[in-house]
Amino acid sequence: MRWWSVANFVSNAGTWMQLTVQNLLVLQITGSAAATGLSLSVQAAPGLLMGLAGGAAVDRWPRKLTAAVSQAALGAVAFTTAILVAFDQLNLGVLMALAAVTGLIATVDGPACALLGNDLVPAEDVPSAIGVGSLVHNAGRLAGAALAGITVGFLGTAAAYAANGLSFLFVTAVIPFLRPVAQAANRAPEEPAPTPTMTMREGLTFFARRPRLVALAVVTGVSSMFGRNYGLTLAVLVTGPLAGGAGAFGTVSTVLAVGGIVGAVLGARLRRPSVRLVGVLAAAGGLLQVAAGLSPSLAVLLVLVLPMAVVESVSDTAGTTVLQTDPPAHLRGRVLGVWGSIRTVWSLAGPPALGLLMELAGARGALVTGGLLIATVVLAGHFARTRRTPTPVVLPTPTRTEAPALSTAA
Repeated sequence: MRWWSVANFVSNAGTWMQLTVQNLLVLQITGSAAATGLSLSVQAAPGLLMGLAGGAAVDRWPRKLTAAVSQAALGAVAFTTAILVAFDQLNLGVLMALAAVTGLIATVDGPACALLGNDLVPAEDVPSAIGVGSLVHNAGRLAGAALAGITVGFLGTAAAYAANGLSFLFVTAVIPFLRPVAQAANRAPEEPAPTPTMTMREGLTFFARRPRLVALAVVTGVSSMFGRNYGLTLAVLVTGPLAGGAGAFGTVSTVLAVGGIVGAVLGARLRRPSVRLVGVLAAAGGLLQVAAGLSPSLAVLLVLVLPMAVVESVSDTAGTTVLQTDPPAHLRGRVLGVWGSIRTVWSLAGPPALGLLMELAGARGALVTGGLLIATVVLAGHFARTRRTPTPVVLPTPTRTEAPALSTAA
């Protein structure tokens, strides 16, 4: 697990380095911010169309082999891009095609690597393993964003893509030496044995008929669309109503990153997270967001931003744990595939919806309205669940005369 965490840190740092450089590269080629957004959408689109198929592949194929091949394939795409950039042969069409291929491979790589990490620990330690993964993700994001500027400044754009390719090869080299816990240890006794069909429909049907997973999707979706895009809402709030500059928003971003790391550490201590916990945390985050929208100054905003990030990170860890441990072992890849498709819808629809809300209500109005909407959805879900749960009927117990001891013994 330690080796896997180190490998994931290296890989996450390389991925965030490439994402940062990719945005700059599209701007250099086209000079268009719209084209930059399009490249991100093209990379996310395969998750919408092929997410379930990727999850089915993860359930069908050996997990270590699947993760190793997908990591090697992502490395090959990164090296190809680096060569094209170095020889000035990369145009917008080729870049879009490479982004689409990356997104397609990620439909298999994402669930394969997530479930492989869980296989390295006993079942009772899976929440901690997911928390460690969240911590590694946040730390890699910080390191990758910082390294992107340094690498491009001293070595050029091609070097950033090459470094990401090397990070994927490092993970590929580590995977053969991992020792998963026996599969039986990670499966509850009541879980059914794997079926030989492994169809995509099984995963979709299981997800749709599992109320707690549907509730998790609703809460997470609303939170993602109206409460997680702080890079957009807080940027407009800081530079607009609070009259701050780029440096002030950089400070806010740093506090958000620190809160994410603290939340990941706290999330790693969860033992039995539930959808109810995710809902409570989402509602708390929504109310904090309302307070942030009403902040009279940057200092007050900074005080609120830290718990906002902590709550978001713990909620993410709890939700991921439920998602990866609730389904039977033989269905987890397909359930993660369904989740990947749903999450792609959020990532594609969220920024435009939030942007429209900000156009209509301003930065403060968007934060307040979004936070209230999140809290309202969680509260409505709680009342709906309470009404569906039947109240046990207490029947009167008839009084009986005490029986003789001999009769009772007989």
